[in-house]
This record gives sequence, C-alpha cells and structure tokens, in this order.
Amino acid sequence: MLRFAKPWLQPEQDGPAKAVWLRLWHTQQDFDNMNIANGDSDAEILNSGVGSINQSTVSLTNGINSDKSVFFNRRRKVENRASTKGMNLYQEPLVGEFGGCPWRQKGYNYKRGVLGLHEEIEHFYEWARPNQLEHAVRGEVVTRMENIILSLWPDAQVQVFGSYRTGLYLPTSDIDIVVIGRWSNLPLRTLEKAFLEQDIADQSTIKVLDKASVPIIKLTDKQSDIKVDISFNMSNGLKSAELIKDFKREFTVLPKLVYVLKQFLLERDLNEVFTGGISSYSLILMCISFLQLHPRPDRLSSANLGVLLIEFFELYGRKFNYMQTGIRVKDGGCYISKEEMQKEMADGHRPSLLCIEDPLTPSNDIGRSSYGVLQVKRAFDYAYVVLTNSVNPLNNFTNDCARHSILGRVVRVTDEVMRYRSWLHQTFAPIYNSTVTGGTTMFTSNRHHHQHNNHHHHVTGGGAHRHHRSLSSSGSTDSVDSNASSEGDLNDTDKTVSRSNRTETTAHLVPETATTPTIPKVQQSTTSDNTEFHATTQTSKNNIIDVGHTWIMPMYTW
Repeated sequence: MLRFAKPWLQPEQDGPAKAVWLRLWHTQQDFDNMNIANGDSDAEILNSGVGSINQSTVSLTNGINSDKSVFFNRRRKVENRASTKGMNLYQEPLVGEFGGCPWRQKGYNYKRGVLGLHEEIEHFYEWARPNQLEHAVRGEVVTRMENIILSLWPDAQVQVFGSYRTGLYLPTSDIDIVVIGRWSNLPLRTLEKAFLEQDIADQSTIKVLDKASVPIIKLTDKQSDIKVDISFNMSNGLKSAELIKDFKREFTVLPKLVYVLKQFLLERDLNEVFTGGISSYSLILMCISFLQLHPRPDRLSSANLGVLLIEFFELYGRKFNYMQTGIRVKDGGCYISKEEMQKEMADGHRPSLLCIEDPLTPSNDIGRSSYGVLQVKRAFDYAYVVLTNSVNPLNNFTNDCARHSILGRVVRVTDEVMRYRSWLHQTFAPIYNSTVTGGTTMFTSNRHHHQHNNHHHHVTGGGAHRHHRSLSSSGSTDSVDSNASSEGDLNDTDKTVSRSNRTETTAHLVPETATTPTIPKVQQSTTSDNTEFHATTQTSKNNIIDVGHTWIMPMYTW
C-alpha cells in the first residue's frame, strides 16, 4: 500500500492556531489508540527521543489498569535515518536540535527569491558531498568485504559500482559491491555465513534476497554502520557508473541537482524501488534527460540552480506525459513513444509507467519495477508549488532567504543524520590520524541559538572547507580533488587492486590544503515578463513527438 506524504507546515503557518490544532490532533490520536492492544495497532507515535521504543506506557481506562487497555508510544525500527515521516507533528524530535538546515552558513547574507535558492543549493552540495575521511571509512569497509570474499574465492573479482563509484552518494547512502566469478549456484548463503563468522555484521542486519530478480545480500557493517549491497556477476553496474561519470563531465550542474533530489526522495522514503519509490539510477537518468532537452542548453553551465530545480519539479511533477512517453538519453537524448519502445523489448514485455530506456541495453526498461512512480510524481508536484510560491518576488515573507530557508521548505536533514555524521568523525578520525576539517565535529544546537536558520553547523563535509580525498576500492575513488572541479569528480581506476595494495592504500590519509568554495554570481532579472518555451523532441530525423509540456520561468531568469 502506497504511503502519501502530507505537505509540511511552513514557517508562515506558525502561531497560536497551529498549536491549538496540533493539540486537538494529538488528543484525537490518544482516543483513537485507547483500548487497542500492542499487536493490533498500526499507530506509530514518535517519542520525544527519535528511534526510542516504549511499549510499557499503560494508561487508566475507566479507572482500571489493564494489559488490554493500553495506550502506548511505539515506533517500528527505523532503517532510514533521514526519514522525515511525521514532520508536522513531531518536528522537535526530528529536526529540533539542529534545525534541519545544516548547509546554511553562519553570517552569510542570502539573497532574496530564486537567487537565494541558488546559493542554498550550492551550500547544500558543499555540505552533503563526502569528504576525505568519509571516503576512507567506506574504502575500509570495501577492503574488509573484499578480503573475506577473496579468502573464499581467490579467483573472484570484487568491484564497486553505483553512487559510491560515481561519487554521488549522500552521508547515509549504501555501498554497492559486485562479485564476479564462476559458480554453478550463486553462493549467497556461503558468503552470509562467512560475514557472520568474521563478525562483519549482526545476524539481524543481514538479509539474503535470493528470490529477487537480481539476488543480493544486504547487510550493515558493524563497525561503521554503513549499509552494503552485494550482488554477483552484474557487470552492467560498472558500465552504468562510467556512463554517469561521462555525463557529469558534460553537465557540470548535474551533481548539484542530483544531491538535492536524492535527499528530497530519501527523506520521504521514495528512494527505493521495493518501497514504492524510484532508484537512484532512474533519478539520475531523469536529470540527464532534463538537461539534454533543456530549451537553453548553451547556458546550463552558468544557470541558476534554483531555476533548474523548479523546472525539474515542474517537468516531472506536472508536464511529463507518463502514459505515452518514454525517456532515452543515448545519442544526445530524446523522448520516444512507448509504442516504438515496445518494438525493441524482448519476451513480450511492455513499457512501464516510468519508462526509461537503458542506455546500455535498449531492450531493458530501467523504471519497470517502480510501481509507486505516481507517488513520486505527486511529491515533485508538491515541491514545484511550494518553491514557486516561495520565490515569488511579490511575497516579501517567503522569498526572504536570509530569514527562512527556501530550500528547507522541501528538504530537511534530520538530527539523526547529524548525530551519525558526527559520530563517524569522532570515531574514525583518531584511527586514521587525520586532520580533516570537521573530524572533530562541532554542532550548533538550536537549544543554544534561536536563530538557527542562519547558522552553519561545522559538520562532516561542511561547505567552508574541503581537502583532497583518497580511498581504496576496486574501480572506485582513488583520489578526489574538490578544488579542481565544482562537481567533485572522482578519478577512478578500472584495474582490480590486489588485497595487499588495497590495505596499504587505506592505511594512510594525506590531507592537503583546503580552500573555500565560491558561489557563482547570478544576475538579477530585469524583467517581470514570463518566458515560455514549448518543448518538442526528435526521435529521428523525420519524426517529432510533442510530449506536451511547457517550460515556464515566471518573473526570473538566469
């Protein structure tokens, strides 16, 4: 059953009326949950401590204390630290300590409207992307996994792919590993047993999905609490990662848009296909298609990121024809009719609602398993409405980015993510003997500062300081020069690194001098006229498909 997220309450809605209605809602919830046994209730009431479970709170019903008359505060085990479920009712335990907008820099004078949104996206990218220590910790996780795998099958090859290989991963993202070898039957249970014997993960965190279309082992590393997905003989993942890196070099704004959009879906639990969302690969291909077919491709490198984000939400939240149109990114990109795409699909398969042609295997539909794409579409539509209203020059309250975060109206970082990132640095910085900025994480709590929206918390990957980053992993990041490229490009090696060399590589970190990133200047619009473009795309030299969407940029320009 799909879960439809409710719109967040915004700062202008704060006041006595909001408090009264929330108290009424809580009271009603109390009555609804009375006389319901623990095993029969689906209520998930967030305690004052996020993630805590309390099933022993017993209330008096008609003066009788009974085990069957229980009102309890309980919550299922939360695997997504970034989830903002229940934001309206439980804002204090979710983002009350750090404010939910750690990317905002203290003392920075954010401009109004879409210019301020552009600056916030820049700062969010600087804050969210991994730094040297986080790369190294993940590299060490890969090393330990590889050592165990090669001890079982010396001739096997261990490679990383996905967001870890491309460098487009969030602080809580998992690591994707593929094991390439020859087996008559995939050794899923053998590897699971080895991980348990080597104390890599707890039994409760290992899941063997042997019935899935792509059998994988999902586990959580005990030392770092990083999630890892291990598959077998899936070489396409490596080629896909290289393809994305090529597009990163072509579109310098791609990583910044992807980071914001991945966080947007992650906090709404829409980032996994099996929970009704879309995969990270699908999202990136949607971004690439959006940039390829943009009406002003020659100005994308210097474009306002706020405008691009709003246009993306508008396209896929309102204008895109999901029923008849498929997405193709190869050969410069185009939209194609699903009837034409079905001709290339094998075994009688039909295009899915979110139909994205695999650029490496044209007969494969990347979005075929995304059964909850309409929920994603609704979330994009919601974000478009919120951001469009927020950057309206006529609204002096919402477009004041210096007073309230505009990006924070659709994106929030939970306190759990902040605490985890802080713990990661405090735990592993001494081990690596690293002087990475943010290794000793300093948080600015809202409980000490009321004006939290203008405070920049110096957390992992903070926007103010960056170093060269290195890690060891087969085909993954060998070095990251954050100063050489605004997109944080990863310089990868495709050769399989030997176990001894890999261990040596991750043993030492050599941070270099950091520099302060700059925000590209954006010119204020000099006209209030709406500029409108009608988008058509070409499937071939002779065929034009009108996908029926309009690009609208009201009252602002680049």
